[in-house]
Amino acid sequence: MKTMEITVTVNGKKRTETVETRMLLSDFIREQLRLTGTHLGCEHGVCGACTVLVNGKAARSCLMLAVQADGFAIDTVESLVREDGSLHPLQQAFSDNHALQCGFCTPGFMMTLVDFLQENPNPSEGEIREAISGNLCRCTGYANIVKAVEQASQALAKQGG
Repeated sequence: MKTMEITVTVNGKKRTETVETRMLLSDFIREQLRLTGTHLGCEHGVCGACTVLVNGKAARSCLMLAVQADGFAIDTVESLVREDGSLHPLQQAFSDNHALQCGFCTPGFMMTLVDFLQENPNPSEGEIREAISGNLCRCTGYANIVKAVEQASQALAKQGG
């Protein structure tokens, strides 16, 4: 078993860890760092449940090796809760609009949408639907997710981003 030492900044905290060179970033996050908000669905990059931010951009953590993240900043869904314990506007909007049911896909949607809303702070319904088209949900039917994103974009605009 070949290992390598990597240094990553995860949710704002610098971490140096030894990992197997074949370990997926998703497994590193869940098993080694014990951040279990990142979910594993298909493990082929299709469902989006494992989406995290890598240097600020949404990425499928099941398609990336942990060693490839050496020197990078990784943000997981756990990074969204504010220091005072309050919810991120996107989390609040998902709750307000019943945009989740079982919740399995929710972390991947959240991280996809954090990146999307940074790029497009005032999206149309069509742009939202296109942004979430790479994330699969078996429960909600997407309509409430779209409503939640519309609410979150308004709330973020009031907060100044």
